[in-house]
Amino acid sequence: MNAVSGGNSFEVSISVVVFRPDRTLLARTLASLAAASDALAAGKEQAFHLYLIDNGGLPDMGESLETLERAGVGHTLIEGHGNVGYGRGHNLAITQPLGRYHLILNPDIDMNPDALAMAIEFMESHPDAGLLTPAIFDDKGEMQFLCRQYPTLIDLFVRGFLPASTRRPFARRLARYEMRAQINGSDTVWDPPIVSGCFMLFRSDVLEKLEGFDPRYFLYFEDYDLSLRAHDVARVVYVPAVRVLHHGGGASRKGFEHIRMFAASAFKFFNRFGWKWL
Repeated sequence: MNAVSGGNSFEVSISVVVFRPDRTLLARTLASLAAASDALAAGKEQAFHLYLIDNGGLPDMGESLETLERAGVGHTLIEGHGNVGYGRGHNLAITQPLGRYHLILNPDIDMNPDALAMAIEFMESHPDAGLLTPAIFDDKGEMQFLCRQYPTLIDLFVRGFLPASTRRPFARRLARYEMRAQINGSDTVWDPPIVSGCFMLFRSDVLEKLEGFDPRYFLYFEDYDLSLRAHDVARVVYVPAVRVLHHGGGASRKGFEHIRMFAASAFKFFNRFGWKWL
């Protein structure tokens, strides 16, 4: 790991945790980060710094990292710790020197070139905002409704495991859970209870107060937990002018091991915040 000076001058730090990542998707994520840096930096040197956390299986990304360097994005590779899970991986970066803002980012996200510039502009104009989430779209260009109300067990089962063709009887319930009456492509929404961990832009002092992710979650629900705790120290905001593309999929499409991890993390989440069945 290349050490970063505590006297850093970068504006935004970014952490990306990978475990056997899709090389093409990760390359696209890093390319979009380079483009976002060009839009934000406006001649500043080292406006961004990337912490790339290798939980195992990182392919050779030398060409992508060189592109980042040319765009003024420094990087630190954190490796050798094994697969410690998603939240604990990000926590390894959070203990390093951070920028004024810190972005938690999935390795399957493509950002619009102006996404980070617009996000920082919003945060600068709204000092009460401590955590920002963007409008998130899928590969078909359709909005993903990833802001959530507090879940019930039925919500999680239907949303995570039932085929789309069988969800019609639960449409009203899912619409409430996914905040479809509030979330759209034009209206800013303050204080959605839960936001997605695929893109979380924090003021770094807020993230440090929260001490990052709860390490008890290996995978799944760590973002639900962090979102709910964030409301205790700052305001959370959905800003649709900030747009990203997300290539991710649900646990049920990733096999039994992911279903097992999903259930284990759900149990920890409800034990901490309270069980809600219906």
